Amino acid sequence: MRIGLDILGGDYAPEAAVKGALLAAEELRENETLVLIGPKDKAIEIMGGVDKIPARVEFVDTPEGIDMGANPYKSYVSMPNATIPLGFQLLKEKKIDVFASAGNTGAMMVGASTVIKSVEGVLRPAIAGILPKPNGGLSIILDVGLNPDAKPDVLLQYGVIGSLYAKYVYGIEHPEVALLNIGEEPGKGNLVAKAAYELMTSCKQIIFKGNIEGSDFFKDSMPDVIVTDGFVGNIVLKQAEAFYVLLLKSHADKEFVERFNYENHGGSPVLGLNSNVLIAHGKSTPKAIKSLILQSRPIVEASLAVKFKVIFDDIQS
Repeated sequence: MRIGLDILGGDYAPEAAVKGALLAAEELRENETLVLIGPKDKAIEIMGGVDKIPARVEFVDTPEGIDMGANPYKSYVSMPNATIPLGFQLLKEKKIDVFASAGNTGAMMVGASTVIKSVEGVLRPAIAGILPKPNGGLSIILDVGLNPDAKPDVLLQYGVIGSLYAKYVYGIEHPEVALLNIGEEPGKGNLVAKAAYELMTSCKQIIFKGNIEGSDFFKDSMPDVIVTDGFVGNIVLKQAEAFYVLLLKSHADKEFVERFNYENHGGSPVLGLNSNVLIAHGKSTPKAIKSLILQSRPIVEASLAVKFKVIFDDIQS
């Protein structure tokens, strides 16, 4: 397995990315290689010299990176040798099995949509986030920021995509799906939510349990997959980050509190693509980068793109 990492992505790059790579390298298996994409000399300097380069770390040398505030499309097109375009080209050519970055999210999505592209039949890919349950379990919520205006048929597909992710990456054999809404009753919500509810009720590819309200979050009874649009999902995810800070101040149960910490999750996969792409928090620390790298392992092993293709071929037939 070859894991590609953009070391110029993020607010604290390249230091945080390289130091996180060093932490992750200590836990790499014999068949795993970490490919650092960015300025090789600077990376080696941060590592402490040539003799400090871990055995299973390689470099793809480039001095260019796309700034966090840069125009995503213009930068992507005009800077083909920047870390993000280069990473997607390596992914397309199968020289790496997954590409991860804490850099410009817009540029990452340009690469995902124009170079890797969605699996045939997938209307819109989604970014998946994780919400903890008190009992140690988790819920997957999607979309958390990619598509702020999702139509009913797209929300239905999120339920399918999220179910596959829950099953093959997190081992939830029969994942249950719910639609985030303003009430549990079938007739609740806006026109989009009502239409999505009807579609999900009749979909044989998911186990649909109906609507879920915001007051049902962070309970053991939370469903395995929560479906919403990227506007609401992003608000929910950032609210969870705020809860983490609040819970730290309140001295709540440390083990549960730490499950809200984004550093322990690393990043969010973009689901529905023909390959493996992970996007990390712009403020990622070395600990978060380490988690990002190790998180990519089960996603690659799950061969999600193949499973998406099989089920969407079945849906379209």
